[in-house]
Amino acid sequence: MSSKTTYLAIVLCCTGIITVAAQSGLPLKLKQTISLPGVEGRIDHFAFDPAGERLFVCAVGNNTVEVLDLRNGDRVHSITGLGAPQGVAFVPDVNRLFVANDKGGICKIYDGKSFQPVEELNFKDDADNIRYDEVTKKIYIGFGSGGIAIVSAPDGKQIGSIKLSAHPEAFDLEKQGKRIFVNVPDARHVAVIDREKGEVIDKWGTDLALANFPMALDEANHRLFVGCRLPSRLVVLNTDSGDVVAKIDISGDTDDIFYDNKRHRIYAICGSGKIDIIEQTNPKTYKALTKVDTANGARTGLFVPERDTLFVAVPHRGPQRAEIRSYQVE
Repeated sequence: MSSKTTYLAIVLCCTGIITVAAQSGLPLKLKQTISLPGVEGRIDHFAFDPAGERLFVCAVGNNTVEVLDLRNGDRVHSITGLGAPQGVAFVPDVNRLFVANDKGGICKIYDGKSFQPVEELNFKDDADNIRYDEVTKKIYIGFGSGGIAIVSAPDGKQIGSIKLSAHPEAFDLEKQGKRIFVNVPDARHVAVIDREKGEVIDKWGTDLALANFPMALDEANHRLFVGCRLPSRLVVLNTDSGDVVAKIDISGDTDDIFYDNKRHRIYAICGSGKIDIIEQTNPKTYKALTKVDTANGARTGLFVPERDTLFVAVPHRGPQRAEIRSYQVE
């Protein structure tokens, strides 16, 4: 290499041009950034309104839910007066927004247009992740020291609950089956629930990988992807047997994981400032594909497959402003 070429390479590297060029071929491309001025603290989970093209974001540290208009790329409303909102679900059939709060375990229900409160449920402590079953019109809400509440979405009334060994984190519902898979990190297992019986029917280990918070489900291939923090690892379980199929090292502090069944990829959003992309060659074989840089503390988001978009929450830290980044899946 000549001295001029060496000098040029150094200049390009220092100015970041080489980095940009290298990232241009990544499977995720940043296409939109929506600023959240005034939002402080940690940002938790999201919900999506496909007809209205709105995104609902739990700003847990700010005690608000931020409502974003994806058409115009801006914030249109803030729901205030909440107590550390962690989980949110939008139910288009009844135009209701369910917001689960850590403080007091209150789940508040809002009109999806006016954002006026219409009902609330009291689970006493730490209402967290929310999932909606479109077929049965039931809402499932993790709460407290070990429970999942069952709520009728049309009338907003609790109709049952399922006992767990400890507080539930992420969980997924089968669409073709009747099971719920639940991360129970303090009990060091994944609980398997029969939702017709309303009880735990099995408990699966994660092969000494602890702090299992996020998860994603590949129902067609009978695979459950469990994100662990101690050590930082993606554990793949066989949902027929509970056996560990594979273990892949990932970046630190993951809090949301999503499966892209169109491209057979797993996206692990990690608070260390990375999105780890893992390729599913076949149901038994997995390999780390690449990592996409984000920002420190950016560990939650939402994958919307119908838009081929991965949203990522970036909290305000020092000079880094609070924002939602929208990545186009390539």
